[in-house]
Amino acid sequence: MSDAASIEHPAGLTSGDFTAADEPLRLFVAWFAEAKRAEPVNPEAMTLATVDAEGRPNARMVLLKAFDERGFVFYSNAESAKGRELAATPQAALTFYWKALARQVRLRGHVEAVSDAEADAYFATRSRMAQIGAWASKQSAALESRLAFEKAIARFTAKYAIGTVPRPPHWVGYRVVPSEIEFWQERQFRLHDRIVFARDDANAPWTKMRLYP
Repeated sequence: MSDAASIEHPAGLTSGDFTAADEPLRLFVAWFAEAKRAEPVNPEAMTLATVDAEGRPNARMVLLKAFDERGFVFYSNAESAKGRELAATPQAALTFYWKALARQVRLRGHVEAVSDAEADAYFATRSRMAQIGAWASKQSAALESRLAFEKAIARFTAKYAIGTVPRPPHWVGYRVVPSEIEFWQERQFRLHDRIVFARDDANAPWTKMRLYP
């Protein structure tokens, strides 16, 4: 593995001094920009963890679609397992792992719905077949056969053959509003660098702590 200390970040922070950052969003912007150049497939992929009614954790991969000072956004079917779990317990954890850079970012916090306008705007950017798929898929429900799914796709393709495809009411956006964000950089001999930013609520200032690896 190459020496990670030689990597330059676009925001002017090197991997050797990333722990000098005083707030997490600027650091995430820098790391994410580099991940988009370094990772060959889906640098925006992240693990989403939720809990079910019995408190059992569930984790799956989703794609980050937007982020800013308000939080980190992904989209899904509100009637899916994750949607039902978030409706009951609107708390989640996200993990990014960029193997090419030997870096990880973990965050957790409250989950809120994005506005209908935001969801409509993003849905309009999806390919037409992806839009049709959002109507045809009963996400997380039992599927008797692939043929049944293909028939549903054909049915909605015919229904929306002309004009724009509207956003299904069950297809929504979720924003994870972080109360904690941790940055992890791999080092030789497992002597890794870790810093965590935490705050009491979305309007509170961030505090920073360095952690043992």
